[in-house]
Amino acid sequence: MIAPAMTGICVFVIYPILHLIYLSFYKYNLINKAKSKFVGFDNYIQIFTREDFYKSVVNTFLYSVGVVVLTMILSLLAALWLHRKSRFNAFVQAGMFTPHIISIVSISLVWLWLMEPNLGLLNYVLKMMGLPPSPWLQSSRTALWSVIIVSVWQSVGYYALIIAAALQSVPPSIYEAAALDNARRSSVFFKITLPMISPQLFFILIIMTIGSFKVFDTVQIMTGGGPNGATSTLVYYIYSYRTTNIGFASASGVVLMALTGLLTIVYFRLLSKKVHYQ
Repeated sequence: MIAPAMTGICVFVIYPILHLIYLSFYKYNLINKAKSKFVGFDNYIQIFTREDFYKSVVNTFLYSVGVVVLTMILSLLAALWLHRKSRFNAFVQAGMFTPHIISIVSISLVWLWLMEPNLGLLNYVLKMMGLPPSPWLQSSRTALWSVIIVSVWQSVGYYALIIAAALQSVPPSIYEAAALDNARRSSVFFKITLPMISPQLFFILIIMTIGSFKVFDTVQIMTGGGPNGATSTLVYYIYSYRTTNIGFASASGVVLMALTGLLTIVYFRLLSKKVHYQ
């Protein structure tokens, strides 16, 4: 009964991973396979001696931290606000979820226009408020944060709805008991609400971290890894070597897979015991 599912996993998950590891030990020529040769760990040695690789790792970590932290905070705040039942909140929920179902290509193109330094709407608003315009995507100091803003804007609505659904599953009797004890709102939030929705928060944390490490399309469309490699993430770094050196790109992919796996293990080691399961 599980054979169809296992077949799909073997064909589309296990085999690609094994083939990726296999290619990482070769200097692979995509045009002429006859020129491909076994080089052992040379690709991995080359990876850890290149400055641009470490820069892409740092960019990926900064992007992941920014996206995960901002999305978690904003999603939680939005969910707490949406938890109040009203017709207006039902309309807001639909509006917040809309960015998640729109193609990231369309979203990136729209934000690319909004962040245009001369004609963009964002700089126009800043000028109206008497603030200096921002270079947004044209400066290495602000480019990565601009990409983070776009990713957070797209993700907040989706995760806010997940947290809002989790809030609705909390038994009202617990809040009633806290009200009888005259518990403060801050105590109710940190000692009742957060522990009760911690499984959903832990799930969101894992999913967002893995997803942020795989970011590519937003970077490709909005910045192309620039300026000066300021937004070159690990997946974009792998993409840039897709034709010139498949073996090196495969080795970079193995390193990316190891990093995401290591982070997931760390999350489970440090946070899984703090998750409250009913």
